[in-house]
Amino acid sequence: MIKVLIADDHPVIRQGLHQILSERAERFIIGEAENSLETLRHVRNGHWDVVVLDINMPGKSGLDALKQIKNEKPQTQVLIFTMYPEDHYGLRALKAGAAGYLNKVCGPDTLTSAILRVAQGGKYITQSLAEKLASALDSDYDRPPHEVLTDREFQIFNLLAAGKTVSEIAAELALSVKTISTHRTKILTKMNLRNNAELMHYFLHNGLDWSQPPGPEAMERN
Repeated sequence: MIKVLIADDHPVIRQGLHQILSERAERFIIGEAENSLETLRHVRNGHWDVVVLDINMPGKSGLDALKQIKNEKPQTQVLIFTMYPEDHYGLRALKAGAAGYLNKVCGPDTLTSAILRVAQGGKYITQSLAEKLASALDSDYDRPPHEVLTDREFQIFNLLAAGKTVSEIAAELALSVKTISTHRTKILTKMNLRNNAELMHYFLHNGLDWSQPPGPEAMERN
């Protein structure tokens, strides 16, 4: 039996993953958590072989939860399952201790294979992400400005680049407008940018542009 905790703030996503795993030939024991704090409570109070963890959740981000899980329960394997392309968070997730990184546009069989692999102690990453990781480990690796941002700053950087306002980001992340404004100021300072327009230009110029993957409705159809 493989115990899998599905951590995602969208009920449709959780229900869809639950159904996918329940229909597999392998036998899973499945739990659910709707935010990072609930995820951490589950991890602390029980044994889970794999946590399927989203990055973008209200309050504490998935990457923050990942670090805490690996600090408190290092034997628990974490598979990041997110709408963000691997170019955005792949390296950060692996460096933080994730056993794999998977985009939500994948098929049910790919998801199941990834869970089984990390449950057995393996890694699940694409060839391109493996190459990026190897380059990042090079002592001469020259990090671009966005790589100096903290995980939370990078998350807000992506949302700002998507054209969202400070108020919209605060509501999405369940943080105060003042907190988001402070992060925005730090982001612009660290990256030597003056305003959101320059931030958006940097985002596009550095190939960080991406199309919105299917939302919960598409997941429900799977």
